[in-house]
Amino acid sequence: MPSPEWHCSFAQKSSHPDWSPAAIKSAILTTAQVLNLGVKPIVDETLGPADIFATGAAHVNPSRADDRGLIFDLEPADYIPYLCGLNYSDDQIQIITQQTVKCSQVGAIPEAQLNYPFIFYFI
Repeated sequence: MPSPEWHCSFAQKSSHPDWSPAAIKSAILTTAQVLNLGVKPIVDETLGPADIFATGAAHVNPSRADDRGLIFDLEPADYIPYLCGLNYSDDQIQIITQQTVKCSQVGAIPEAQLNYPFIFYFI
């Protein structure tokens, strides 16, 4: 049986046929809940706080994702800082992307920030 995320993605595509896969992912991720039904943080198999690899998008909420006001789309180049953040070498990333990459110039982002909103302001 497919996971709830798959059901949600199919519903998103039928509701918004013009959305890209990255836009659908964004709608699902930015509306997911990081607390369980007991309003406590999601835990992993050791009952410790779950990291991004254990929770994925967290608890998917299809009804919220369908009425998402703001989505974050991705281009293939947006994955390069993510790969740098996962500590892939420049050579490894070049094999994946088939282009010259220098993480020292591109920068790196943590795995939890790929396609997540990042807003800041100066006072």
